[in-house]
Amino acid sequence: MPIIPIKDATGIAGMRASCRLARKVLDELVTRLEPGLTTGDVDRWAGELIAKAGARSAFLGYRKFPGQLCISVNEEVVHGIGGSRRLAYGDVVKLDVGIVLDSWVGDTATTVGLGAISPSRQRLLERTEASLMAGIAAARGGSKLGEICHAIERTVKASGYSVVKEFVGHGVGRKLHEEPQIPNFGKPNSGPVLRPGMTLAIEPMVNEGTEEVRILKDGWTAVTADRRDSAHFEHVVLITDGEAEILTQSTSGSCASAVQSTKL
Repeated sequence: MPIIPIKDATGIAGMRASCRLARKVLDELVTRLEPGLTTGDVDRWAGELIAKAGARSAFLGYRKFPGQLCISVNEEVVHGIGGSRRLAYGDVVKLDVGIVLDSWVGDTATTVGLGAISPSRQRLLERTEASLMAGIAAARGGSKLGEICHAIERTVKASGYSVVKEFVGHGVGRKLHEEPQIPNFGKPNSGPVLRPGMTLAIEPMVNEGTEEVRILKDGWTAVTADRRDSAHFEHVVLITDGEAEILTQSTSGSCASAVQSTKL
């Protein structure tokens, strides 16, 4: 079994602060999205917001990743790099923000529709976020990790979608990726026991069609093999004796909705 770090009171306080900041940056970026922007514009803003807060990107330079955040559009699943692609009305935009504040990592992601989106895209977003919340509901001290994995998979399959298996959630703390790995599929009552003080990044990546993905020539951007839409949501949670504490909770509620813009 992997050794999963347990945070003490100091570590928990550090994680709360870093996760709070990561979510603040993410929420601010969501409010700025509008058609006509490039993904590079959003990446630049992310860098500015993170630096202004006295933090740094957890992604920039990680295994030579070139962006301040991951921004992925429509058929792009995860790890999209900001560049010249222009956002269009009706797009599905995934934003994944990771920051390091006082040596603690905050990591969170959401998917939003840009303007009015189709009912099918809206349902994909809502059901993917529902699978995240099902996983979080299963993240309780004394339970096993497989309960989280199974709850996500069960919710996704019941919605008629597929779980991406190539990428997984993870522990997070002093490092962006700590033990354990958290697949979005699995058997109940399997894996290590969850203990209070663990901090876990739970992040279902859900495809409208096939679960298979392809990596583009940039070496990072993952796209659906059939080029149908994908959605991604992520929270960091603190395991407790009862319900998990969501450290990256947004103050603006669910993000599985359209971003309304007056500049369409």
